[in-house]
Amino acid sequence: MDSLRKRGVYSLAGLFLLFVLVACGGNDGTATNDSSGEGGESGETTLINEITIMAPTFETTAPPADNEWEQAVEAFTGRQLTINWVPNVSYEDRMNVTLASTDIPHVMVIQGKTPGFLNSAEAGAFWELSDYLDDYEYLSQYNEDILRNASVNGNVYGLYRGRDIMRSTAIVRKDWLDNLGLDVPETIDDLYEVLQAFTHDDPDGNGADDTVGLIIPTWYGSLDTLSIWFGAPNVWGYENGEVVPAFTTDAYKASLEFVKKIVDEGLVNPDFTTLSPDDWNNAMFNGQGGVIIDTYSRAMQINNLFVDETGSTDPEEHFVEITGTIRSSDGEEYGQPTDGYSGFLAISKTSVQTEEELHEVLAFLDQLSSADGLNLLNHGIEGVNYELDDEGYLIPLETPEAAALKPYEMGQISTYGEGMHTMRQDGALPQKRYQLMEDNEAHAVYNAAAPLVSEVYTTRGTQLDDIIADARIQYVAGHIDEAGWDSAIDLWYSSGGQELIDELNELYTEMN
Repeated sequence: MDSLRKRGVYSLAGLFLLFVLVACGGNDGTATNDSSGEGGESGETTLINEITIMAPTFETTAPPADNEWEQAVEAFTGRQLTINWVPNVSYEDRMNVTLASTDIPHVMVIQGKTPGFLNSAEAGAFWELSDYLDDYEYLSQYNEDILRNASVNGNVYGLYRGRDIMRSTAIVRKDWLDNLGLDVPETIDDLYEVLQAFTHDDPDGNGADDTVGLIIPTWYGSLDTLSIWFGAPNVWGYENGEVVPAFTTDAYKASLEFVKKIVDEGLVNPDFTTLSPDDWNNAMFNGQGGVIIDTYSRAMQINNLFVDETGSTDPEEHFVEITGTIRSSDGEEYGQPTDGYSGFLAISKTSVQTEEELHEVLAFLDQLSSADGLNLLNHGIEGVNYELDDEGYLIPLETPEAAALKPYEMGQISTYGEGMHTMRQDGALPQKRYQLMEDNEAHAVYNAAAPLVSEVYTTRGTQLDDIIADARIQYVAGHIDEAGWDSAIDLWYSSGGQELIDELNELYTEMN
């Protein structure tokens, strides 16, 4: 396959029956393997009898070997497992020590593109998987954009661990909208009108001039989200045949002027340069302001503050509105995605030395990427950890047996795929949240440089980022004028920014 080409439960008793059947089906007591990715019908002799895995755990005590959950995974895949669970706090150090040793597991959870991982990958420590994934029923179902983000300069050194793609939204006090007869904002112009009304039209009805529209703390991710809603690239974009930093684009400057305007007009909390992010939720709950731009998770947190205050038990009642992506003034929709993954599973070339062995490991991981595999890893054993209602929604079980297995969660070795069970979303707000996440995904604007590993950025990235971040706040706060903003950009270029652009463009060209 061309690199990064687009692609598109059993009960415990049943799992162990499956294990017995698989074990008995081998030649001279060995299980059969599947080197074709077709599900284990080839009848070839197994080359790897026991698959070893290194993964992090957030528990104080590592899961014991052969716990019931791990045994269920062995029964489902027909493979014996040895999992080295490493405390998350020391995982990076242990990973580096392991990579420098001769005792390397077949599969390693890699938590990010750290120097230790990158050095090992560049030295040939891991299999590059681009040419193999399309041979498998489930591993071929990757998201092209996320696979690209998780790659290293276009080289796929692991199976990404998928995460939610769309999380950004405006969060708006519903009672203030209702009090003023306003609709949920859908465009930047709508948002501006709401900010004006929340500041000047006494949305809480107390007769005092004591509210603002937008609440911004000293974590300025809100401004990044706004810039993308205006049509700017997500950190880095590809325009006119070149990789360019977002802050050099017209759309970014338009978003900057918008923020400066609403600050100058008093539509933003005056303490936006000092308000702690820890006080963000309470600033809305206590009525200081009516809009926050952040994530759906924060929307649920704030809504729960109102639920606790009112004692509401009606799942249809909610106290904040969510917008998802807000359209730009030209009517287009540009969404801010996450990278879509959290680390990946890499396969060692030291312990998996041949393509035949690689296909065995990939066939194992392909099984775990099926709907049944994903549900087993992420939800546990049906009938023990959970059950399904008549419509197929997941119901977690709160039993001693389920509680005993909870610390052994296998989700750390789960990758991507379709068909995972979900819980029923009771209530209007959760239902709207997940619908917006699904709808907005088609408009995600990914960072064009996410796959690229830059030596310049590794050594000078923090300094370069700080130049722009500081100048942005100084500009919208009125501490510097447009000439000062332009001077900051010039400083960025002369401090290594131009070298960074040149390097990223070279890497981008090589990757594509």
